[in-house]
Amino acid sequence: MRHKMTLQGEHILIAELKRGSKEAFDRIYKLYAGRLLAYCVHYTKSREDAEEIVQDVFVALWNRRETIRQEGTLHSLLFTISKHRVINAYRSTLNSPVYEDYVDYQNELPAGEDRDRVEYEQYVKIVKEAIRLLPSTQQRVITFSRFSQLSNKEIAERLSLSEQTVKNQLSVGLKTLRELLAKVLMLSVAGLILNVVNSWL
Repeated sequence: MRHKMTLQGEHILIAELKRGSKEAFDRIYKLYAGRLLAYCVHYTKSREDAEEIVQDVFVALWNRRETIRQEGTLHSLLFTISKHRVINAYRSTLNSPVYEDYVDYQNELPAGEDRDRVEYEQYVKIVKEAIRLLPSTQQRVITFSRFSQLSNKEIAERLSLSEQTVKNQLSVGLKTLRELLAKVLMLSVAGLILNVVNSWL
């Protein structure tokens, strides 16, 4: 039976997992745990934290086994759950909502282009330096919106502006920021960070 299980395709393991097979679950764990751990360690820089996240991912997989829609592979599902667990675990620690954008940026890098990766601290620094090139009001509005996660209403109250003015300044500022990044940053970095700005628009 053990030998037969090693020859089964992942689609069969998924089907058996949906029916509650713990053996199929163990096989799937062995298939993905190492890769998920490496993925999480890359962002957390902590093997202990990464191991905890991976365990949470597989607990979530088991709990939702009966509603899994995937049939051929669980790769996308497991890495998506891992991404969300990493973001939830570290967003508050890093105190920056752009962390999610950073994870997306890392995931969108083409294979073999690790040389173009930037660390999170450098990533945030590049964005903040570009923001400083904007007019004062746009700087403050974008900073409050993207880094402090304030609503337009809260920003308006802090800056003694109308909500419509905040909305307009945010829209114009983000579009200008996108243009600045395209002009002043190296293409390998600018193109990736532009994904962040585009996600804000």
